[in-house]
Amino acid sequence: MSDENIVKKVCSELGITQRELSEILGVHITAVQKWVANADNLPLQTQKTLDIVLENYRLKSKVEKIDKILALIDELKKG
Repeated sequence: MSDENIVKKVCSELGITQRELSEILGVHITAVQKWVANADNLPLQTQKTLDIVLENYRLKSKVEKIDKILALIDELKKG
């Protein structure tokens, strides 16, 4: 049993609705709703896909932060 519903976690972290998640993944909204209802019995492929979506989002956020830091460094070098 997982402590937190992975579908709700993904939607919360990404700031999206279940409908938006269904569109991102290319599945019908009822599939996502079933995942929410049966989060403890998700197929392994679904679990891994949702884990990858979260990991991708987190990595993109880190890259954005690094880009901002590099831009600040460039600014400091110029000024």
